[in-house]
Amino acid sequence: MTVGTDTRSAMADGTRRRARAVLAMLALFIVVNAADKAVLGLTAGPIKDDLGLSATEFGLIASSFYLLFSLSAVSVGFLGDRIRPRPLLAVLALVWAVAQLPILLPATGFGALVATRVVLGAGEGPGFPLANYTAFTWYPEKRRALPSAVVVAGGAGGTVLAAPLVVLVSNTLGWRAAFGLLGAAGLVWMLVWLRIGGGGPYAAHLGPEPAGDEASAQHVPAVTADGERPAVPFRRIVTTGTWLGATFATFAVMWTLSLGFAWLPLFLEDQAGFSDAQISGIVGLPALSMAVLVLTAGVVAHRLLRKGVSARVAQGLVGALLPLVAGVCLLLVTRADPAALLPLLIVAFSAGNGQTPLTNAAIADICPAGRRSAALGLSYALAALSSLLAPYVTGRIIDAAPTEAVGYGRAFDLAACLLIAGAVLSALLIRPDRDALTVLTAHPATSSASTTPRVSRGASSASGPDAEPSAKE
Repeated sequence: MTVGTDTRSAMADGTRRRARAVLAMLALFIVVNAADKAVLGLTAGPIKDDLGLSATEFGLIASSFYLLFSLSAVSVGFLGDRIRPRPLLAVLALVWAVAQLPILLPATGFGALVATRVVLGAGEGPGFPLANYTAFTWYPEKRRALPSAVVVAGGAGGTVLAAPLVVLVSNTLGWRAAFGLLGAAGLVWMLVWLRIGGGGPYAAHLGPEPAGDEASAQHVPAVTADGERPAVPFRRIVTTGTWLGATFATFAVMWTLSLGFAWLPLFLEDQAGFSDAQISGIVGLPALSMAVLVLTAGVVAHRLLRKGVSARVAQGLVGALLPLVAGVCLLLVTRADPAALLPLLIVAFSAGNGQTPLTNAAIADICPAGRRSAALGLSYALAALSSLLAPYVTGRIIDAAPTEAVGYGRAFDLAACLLIAGAVLSALLIRPDRDALTVLTAHPATSSASTTPRVSRGASSASGPDAEPSAKE
């Protein structure tokens, strides 16, 4: 009895350590992802001067990143339910590197920049939902908000780390070298991931475990934590209020994020008069604020759920407050006193993303394991359409306005209205508890398949590291 207990304890410790290592790698994955997005905006001045681009042309380059972004996100999202995370994420990182390295060539001009950004976007589109899905395979239901927050915080870390480094490399070696540096970073991450990465014991059943991949057989329950793959029609998931509200809220947040990636450095230089050195530090401030807000929102939601507060409150209402605050601040950016400019910008371009881990967890909580990657991927793909539109639309607005200042004001107002609308809709629609029951009870066989293993798990492994929280929690 004692030997068996000690063995289970050692296995549990090993699983926890592996989960933390994989989560750290996924956060670094998103760090590189975010840096790849940010590098264009951070080198916008030299690129425009070197290639002689108008605002509309630069906006077209920024938007081209998202041309295949959504299609790739949804396609790989469906593959994520059939292929293991280790090879999928490794291939994505390789695509990132292949897209960035050609920019080192002096002949790379407007057309080549557009082409490489399209390829990069195709590789990065599935990155965020697939990283979240992989993190969720290591954690049970009701404990997913915090690991999702860690993954999302990686995006903030990418901007914080990239901003000063990209500006330094660009100023010393030229703007092309900054792209090459990030291509090399993608290759390094891929090699490390192939060594230590993989999915966890809460993944949907994907066939026999290959040697050394995923959690080893001794760590995986005979019945996965989410039960066997149920036959739930996919349309039933994507027509729930939770999925629709979360998707639109993310659409609004991603519009603002892509606006910030592409145009905020130029706004700070042209309209606020900051130098390159100052901008490299300022651009990192919203990212730092985003990291704090994302992790705080994840912790708050996690604790509320463990105390028995409904998911509608913990994930829907609490999450909706963040884009609401961001939208109000963005409305004030071009109207408030110049002394308040930086605080307003920091909150406007950071607070909305604090909702993202909560909406991701809400979607995950209403999905059977076999539908989760596809549901997250499709949601992210549709939301990412805003990123395709925002940089180009902003460029057109600025070129059409009587002055650049007026153009920036109109573009910021549009993003603010989207954030506020997203906050209202997510507050009204995101109800994971209700929608999870709606999805499962639609097919009695599904409900049976999903609930029976949970009872068994609770009786046999309630003391394990990843046991589902009880009703008291």
